[in-house]
Amino acid sequence: MAARSIASLSLSFGLVSIPVKLYSATEAGAAVHFNLLHNCGSRLKQQYVCLKENVVVERADMIKGYEFEKDRYVTFTPAELKALEESARHTVDIISFIPLASVDPIYYDKAYLLAPDKRGAKPYHLLLAAMRESGRCALARWAWKGRQYVVQVRPAADEGGLVLQQLLYADEVRSPKELDIEDAAIAKPELQLALQLIEQIAADSYDPDEYRDEEKSRVLAAIDEKIAGKAIVVAEPADADTAEGKIIDLTEALRASLGARKAASGKAPAAARSARAEPAEATPAPARKSAKRAPAPAPAAAPAPRARARK
Repeated sequence: MAARSIASLSLSFGLVSIPVKLYSATEAGAAVHFNLLHNCGSRLKQQYVCLKENVVVERADMIKGYEFEKDRYVTFTPAELKALEESARHTVDIISFIPLASVDPIYYDKAYLLAPDKRGAKPYHLLLAAMRESGRCALARWAWKGRQYVVQVRPAADEGGLVLQQLLYADEVRSPKELDIEDAAIAKPELQLALQLIEQIAADSYDPDEYRDEEKSRVLAAIDEKIAGKAIVVAEPADADTAEGKIIDLTEALRASLGARKAASGKAPAAARSARAEPAEATPAPARKSAKRAPAPAPAAAPAPRARARK
């Protein structure tokens, strides 16, 4: 199904105005949702109950209030709230161009895609090329659905066009400084081992097609089994080997990780290779015997022992 635009906007900076169309960048219905049912199988509906009078309240009788003290509220009518809303504007006003890497992804909120509207292809691609060439993105202000946003406009990673990324405000994001993280000294050998491990499993890019939501696949498979009338077998949870209460030797853990990665890739660690080499030098005779046997477990030699075993 072709993507459908959700708004027509104008991307503006200086005297330049680029007509664009706005598209949602993500699929809202991708998750698996369950309905709440009574044990008789009928669906349930949500109701609001007044805690004071213990009666069901209809939506027409509801008002909105802000709790400024415990159980004390100031109330607003729909007209008052409407007057406080930011008036929707169809212009995304660029206020500056900043280095692309200067926005911490922790500030990223919802993302949209921008495509050129009628007569907007040339200035759209000019802005796209200029941002790619300069390594900069745009910061802009945008009013949408009653709220004002600071947004980032940047080239898409797949070189397909422009992305409009809503950004969170500073008071909406927590800092690690609030967590009182304990400091710890890192020894140089530990750092070198960690760097080796990073280099060993490093990749040049992120390919989202390499990953899938395994939990979602598991749930959908269980739903199919239920529809087919099959019983779902619940696996016993494996005993978790927790490290709680144990002192972990970080250096040994890093070395073990390096060794496991190298073994998985068919490359034994240097320490293991030297350990195997030393016994061979100390006891040359057994090494020569194994060398004589090793060249040929020839195809004909393998069945011979099995034949003797059957006799």
